[in-house]
Amino acid sequence: MHTTDSPYIVNVTRENFDDAVLQRSREVPVLVDFWADWCGPCHMLMPILTKLAEEYAGQFILAKVNTDEQQALAAQWGVRSLPTVKLFKNGQVVDEFMGAQPESAVRALLDRHIERESDRLRHEARALMEAGEPEAAEQLLRKAADMDPANVNVRIDLARALMLQGETEAATEILDALPPLERDRPEVRALKAEMAFAHVAAQEPDLHDLQRRVAADPDDLDARYALAAHQILRGDYEAGMEQLLAILERDRGYRDGAARTGMLAVFDRLGPGETVNRYRSRLFALLH
Repeated sequence: MHTTDSPYIVNVTRENFDDAVLQRSREVPVLVDFWADWCGPCHMLMPILTKLAEEYAGQFILAKVNTDEQQALAAQWGVRSLPTVKLFKNGQVVDEFMGAQPESAVRALLDRHIERESDRLRHEARALMEAGEPEAAEQLLRKAADMDPANVNVRIDLARALMLQGETEAATEILDALPPLERDRPEVRALKAEMAFAHVAAQEPDLHDLQRRVAADPDDLDARYALAAHQILRGDYEAGMEQLLAILERDRGYRDGAARTGMLAVFDRLGPGETVNRYRSRLFALLH
């Protein structure tokens, strides 16, 4: 077994897993590396994990599990290939990867889950946005971005604060400048779609007029799409998705597939759950 004198790295067995990983992860994230001595990629990955554990200096704990010696523990946590790395927070696995990864990828995983000072400001800014104060939120987020330019989450929230103030062009510039992998995150896709909905709703501001137009002519797809945009922006997601499905029933290619794109964006916004599963099934049945 590899030994270490680092306070940020611990060797874990079945006997101490509960204390060293599950309980400790309620205080600080714990990155568990399931490895074996015969595994070449494990030896490639381990120096990277060790370096990051020292660099982050207690912002996370690296727990190493020798699977040859701890086969029951590996089986308990569904480890089927090596190396497998799982990140625990509050007693639960919140992220993981398999195989040797470059340092940049491991760092990105850690940064998604480790609380930073800029994250504290970000949470304050989110509360301000929910309270209807996007201008104040923007000021906090700009401070957080200056403090921690590498925190992608700050930039995403700054784009949201700008969108809420109607500054969609500035918000779009921020999102388009994100690294390619970050641009494909569900919350970024959802935010871009929300800005598209906001643009459509601004062109057709009278909600009651739109409802009357759809009732009078169910094939008025422009009215349906604008109505869906209003409903989704107001948080009435199911009503909005019903309008988008009605558009797809009539014209799948409407506005270069805007109805399908809008549905997927709402799925991203809501996240996994019964509502999304139900509408995802209806969308699949409609398109296939």
